[in-house]
Amino acid sequence: MYARWTNGPPAGDDYFPIAVWLQDPANATRYQAAGINLYVGLWRGPTEDQLATLRAAGMQVICDQNEVGLQHLDDELIVAWMHGDEPDNAQALPEGGGYGPPIEPSVIVAGYEEIAANDPSRPVLLNLGQGVAWDEYVGRGVRTGHPEDYPEYIKGADIVSFDIYPAASTRPQIAGNLWYVARGVERLRQWSDPEQPVWNCIECTRIHDENHKATPEQVHAEVWMSLIHGSTGLIYFVHEWAPTFNEHALLDDPPMLAAVTATNRQIHELAPVLNGPTLTEALQVTSSNADVPVAAMAKQHGGATYVFAVAMRDGATEATFRLAEGAGLEGAHVLGEGRSLTVEGGVYTDAFTPYQVHLYRLE
Repeated sequence: MYARWTNGPPAGDDYFPIAVWLQDPANATRYQAAGINLYVGLWRGPTEDQLATLRAAGMQVICDQNEVGLQHLDDELIVAWMHGDEPDNAQALPEGGGYGPPIEPSVIVAGYEEIAANDPSRPVLLNLGQGVAWDEYVGRGVRTGHPEDYPEYIKGADIVSFDIYPAASTRPQIAGNLWYVARGVERLRQWSDPEQPVWNCIECTRIHDENHKATPEQVHAEVWMSLIHGSTGLIYFVHEWAPTFNEHALLDDPPMLAAVTATNRQIHELAPVLNGPTLTEALQVTSSNADVPVAAMAKQHGGATYVFAVAMRDGATEATFRLAEGAGLEGAHVLGEGRSLTVEGGVYTDAFTPYQVHLYRLE
């Protein structure tokens, strides 16, 4: 996926980017222990001190192409250039003067062309806001309700990402509706080039409201919804402003940190599978509860068939999986759960609780 860039992210099938957003390099080794292999963004950087700290930890970075960055064009530490954050949202005016319109897509494209001309050996990452998934998001100001902007923004990036945080949201339409994460990924996939990497951000803290926070199970669900719908990279948002500001709130939350670490470890183990082609016509899934669809994707690797599935709503259901070429399959091992299911004629069933994830290896 990244082989076209000589100084881009690792191109091996065993590499899957799992990043953290705008963190102090001093915590790089702690994030590495949690299965994070990439920093995205450096506060007022990159600076030489920031890069030196990341180098000592062996943590690669996506950062702005500032004067310091341009002095490190031969540095393997930098694997991509950052091209701003949420230009699709209404932009703050100087001196507290309210908000103006979003940045025009043409401006983003022009900036992208300049960054790429300075260094064509690395991709350029653009992160967009929640309007990707939610057309009515008022934070876009005068461009609220204009999803047609997004294919134009995407022309200003090699890697495109977005963020929406439904578990921490207090907006009635979004709050608790985890499936908006998957919807945004799916829409980016539809709007982008088929070969373009699509990433997305994942919540794991209270962010702005101390009474709303994702559970570890919800974070796990958002991650696998993202992957199943075509995300090829994850960026954890770990800041928190309520009840007090904490830049690295994930590191101070032992239950969430343990859960995120386990999820990341699982992804790294399955990276060769995830990086392979999806068997788009091989799998059919039906749900016994019409209000709780189950999303799934099928992959093949090392002589085995893998099916990754998640319940897409806050309800229980039983899903039936039908594999078109599964006549020779006899059992489905449920990864990480210590149980197996019988497969007959390529068909098997399993129960799902709200937003539950099941990962299967069939042989």
